[in-house]
Amino acid sequence: MPEPVVDVHDLVKVFRSPERETGTKATIAALFRAQHREIRAIDGLTFSIDPGEIVGFLGENGAGKTVTLKCLAGLLHPTSGSIRVLGHVPHVRDRAMLRQLTMMAGHRNQLLWDLPAQDTFEVHKTIYEIPDSRYSETLDELVELLELGPLLRQSVRRMSLGQRMRCELAAALLHRPRLVLLDEPTIGLDATVQYAIREFLKDYCRRHESTILLSSHYMADLSEITSRVLLLDHGTLRYDGTLTDLVRRAAPYVYLKMVLRHPADPDALKELGDLEHHEGLHVTMRVPRAESAGRAGAALRQFDVQEVTVQEPATERIMVELFASGQASDA
Repeated sequence: MPEPVVDVHDLVKVFRSPERETGTKATIAALFRAQHREIRAIDGLTFSIDPGEIVGFLGENGAGKTVTLKCLAGLLHPTSGSIRVLGHVPHVRDRAMLRQLTMMAGHRNQLLWDLPAQDTFEVHKTIYEIPDSRYSETLDELVELLELGPLLRQSVRRMSLGQRMRCELAAALLHRPRLVLLDEPTIGLDATVQYAIREFLKDYCRRHESTILLSSHYMADLSEITSRVLLLDHGTLRYDGTLTDLVRRAAPYVYLKMVLRHPADPDALKELGDLEHHEGLHVTMRVPRAESAGRAGAALRQFDVQEVTVQEPATERIMVELFASGQASDA
């Protein structure tokens, strides 16, 4: 068995946040006796990631996704527990590890704002000591995959958000890292650019057998790219598996959508399940997942049905329900 690219055991990260009452007296008192509150951002996290996996972090704001990524990148020192990334301890910031790792956050820029993107690429070539031949080969590949040709000599300041993000990806991958950490890489982008970036990441991972750990609020990022998701809730791992299995566990229902030939009595329709939508001849029922085939058969027998389909609920809706109900703790 190959050594895991990421190996985390009982990771804990606690932040100390200063606290005091408002007012002049409280301000003066805090100078002599400061009070702090401990915030447990990560609480006993354990997981491992094998070479070539594309894994997604799922969780609400404050669940600990970004803190975990920063610990893996060596930007934060863990309070306790152990982390091994590419065989190294991240916060030691060993050069051998840094040459094989990259982290990209959708809300942070690494491109030089007033210069063409290619100038930043040249800076990265020097920092990572990339040989000329490999630099040219990798840059040509990234330019082709991300369609960067017209952008290379354009000032970053004059690029659209989508154009900048494609150039940011190229800069992050120029040194061909074995581990790619992505924190909201498609945030704020339109659907077309999001799709292009998702397709690029899948293609890049296949070509170079890189390992990707992705945090995103967009369910399409997770459902279309990742082979596995880690569900975090208040710094604790609540689920480790496929997104499909999580959806099935969190939503034991599906939608039965029908197009009738003739109007039907709403009370009779309700005998099949919960009536979600009824407008003219179009009907949507919410039925138990395990009974969907039987309910569809009953609909065909009881009503004059032109078309019937069984549809999965939207992943976004399931996640909203999951966190709103507190079921994430039981996933």
